[in-house]
Amino acid sequence: TTSQAMYSPLSCMTLLCRLTLPTWPVDGICWLFRPLSRFYMTNFLTDPITTPTTPLLRRRGLHIMEEIKVFVADERHIKYVDTILDTIERAAKIRGTGIAKRSPEYVKQKMLERKAIIALDGDKFAGFCYIESWSNKQFVANSGLIVVDTYRGHGLAKRIKRKAFELSRERFPEAKIFGLTTGEAVMKINNELGYRPVAFASLTDDPAFWKGCESCVNFDILQRNNRRMCLCTGMLYDPHEHENKDNQELK
Repeated sequence: TTSQAMYSPLSCMTLLCRLTLPTWPVDGICWLFRPLSRFYMTNFLTDPITTPTTPLLRRRGLHIMEEIKVFVADERHIKYVDTILDTIERAAKIRGTGIAKRSPEYVKQKMLERKAIIALDGDKFAGFCYIESWSNKQFVANSGLIVVDTYRGHGLAKRIKRKAFELSRERFPEAKIFGLTTGEAVMKINNELGYRPVAFASLTDDPAFWKGCESCVNFDILQRNNRRMCLCTGMLYDPHEHENKDNQELK
């Protein structure tokens, strides 16, 4: 951008040399500092969508995203359960938002049932999400979406979310897919997948699902509003709505 060009290492060092060494030819100054400037611009400018607290070297970041694999978890990934739960809890504290806590046994069971998505960078944990059916399989929730700090800002959450969405459609093709979130980024991803914001009354009425909210710090808000609203936004994907829309477009 213009602002980057104005304050690039090359321009700053050229100006400095002009002031301190006025007899040097400009071409010579540029030639001297060009390799250093190119190295800085290539390796140390952080991606604009990466959070300031978790900068990645641009070249390394792109390489990492290519190496990360996103797939359905199984018994081989049970060793990551504690890491997953620690990452979710730490992220909730940093954001200052509530979260429905899950036990290690619960997450382990999701993996054994092949109802979880995991992202790995080699053997390193990078992200996670799981699905669960409610109300006699009429609804499916995609929950627990998390991406490790150092992997954020490169579209990994979208890859995980899309994989969970595909798994939900494959395992429960007639079910409505829903989620509760306070995150703007998750809302944007959901919207791209075809979700729409809805009132809580449009979500599952299964007591077992809402019981999971009891561990959230905002549960009292949900109670005071008789489960009609909270700080989370309810979002829903109705496959029948999309089928009707597709049929209308074909006519």
